[in-house]
Amino acid sequence: MRLKIINEINIETWTQFLTSHPKSNIFQTPEIYKVYKNTKNYEPIFLAVIDDYDEILGILLAVIQKEHSGFLGKFSARSIIMGGPLIKDNNTEVLDFILTEYNKRIKEKAIYTQFRNQWQWNETEKEIFKKHGFIYEPHLDILHDLTLPIENQFISMHKGRRKNIKRADKQGVFFSEIENKKEFNKAYELIKSTYKKVKLPMPDKGFFNTSYNELAQKGILKIFVAIFDNQIIATRMVLCFNQTIYDWYAGASEKHMDKYPNDFLPWKIMEWGNQNGYRLFDFGGAGKPGVTYGVRDYKMKFGGNLVEFGRFEKVHKPLLMKIGKLGMTIYKILK
Repeated sequence: MRLKIINEINIETWTQFLTSHPKSNIFQTPEIYKVYKNTKNYEPIFLAVIDDYDEILGILLAVIQKEHSGFLGKFSARSIIMGGPLIKDNNTEVLDFILTEYNKRIKEKAIYTQFRNQWQWNETEKEIFKKHGFIYEPHLDILHDLTLPIENQFISMHKGRRKNIKRADKQGVFFSEIENKKEFNKAYELIKSTYKKVKLPMPDKGFFNTSYNELAQKGILKIFVAIFDNQIIATRMVLCFNQTIYDWYAGASEKHMDKYPNDFLPWKIMEWGNQNGYRLFDFGGAGKPGVTYGVRDYKMKFGGNLVEFGRFEKVHKPLLMKIGKLGMTIYKILK
């Protein structure tokens, strides 16, 4: 079997491949590709493997992210692959081939690559990643089974979390989905202010505008809010795909923390998912095993299952990697 790499396929073919793949996820879709393509300082890279009959045997969608444009951009250029590559029938020859071709294309474009896994690769597959210079690092995620009875999910939470949710209800906080662009802008501002407070970089507003314009219309992006006294006091943006809800971006007003919106909203989203036929709520990254991580402590008080899917990472430019880490430290101080 001869294998060939192509960089473009039509959306129908791409979507059909995803529909038939058991590990299909939102982060390898043409919709997310379009979001990346329309975001400042983002550059998507798409690879597909085909055989002699032009059948798709594997795909990989990566995005090169930079904090700045122009010359400064090269000091922060990193390639992130979420939930990929997707390989038909777990064919190790195809996996080996797509990683070979990916390495050829990325080495001059990014300081490092990070595969953020959505499932556990087997030992044979891990050896193929290792062969191509990718080092496996343990990393945790938290998954909630939304098919369980909703009352059981509530009882499984930490008692303090349950108490705060009840307090929010009693104070008149209610759960809603945004209805217009004005509410979208308010949600965006809450996320922006939250990221600024915790000194984390976030994508350009074009990223969120394209997500709203492209993904919300298809029901992929849901923007939920906590409302108190007719005001949006907190928001969570989630991605809905293949019966899974992915926690994505969140923000909350510092003035209304006494209404417990960061306890209230995740629970209401899980409740909504249960009522609307979703099977899984992916609460996102939970840090490294054995390393103290406040975000993990917060998330685990909602219950859920701690899983270790790990990450693969490869440094393409060691010197720029060191400079980039120093720059990020300075960035956080200045912010």
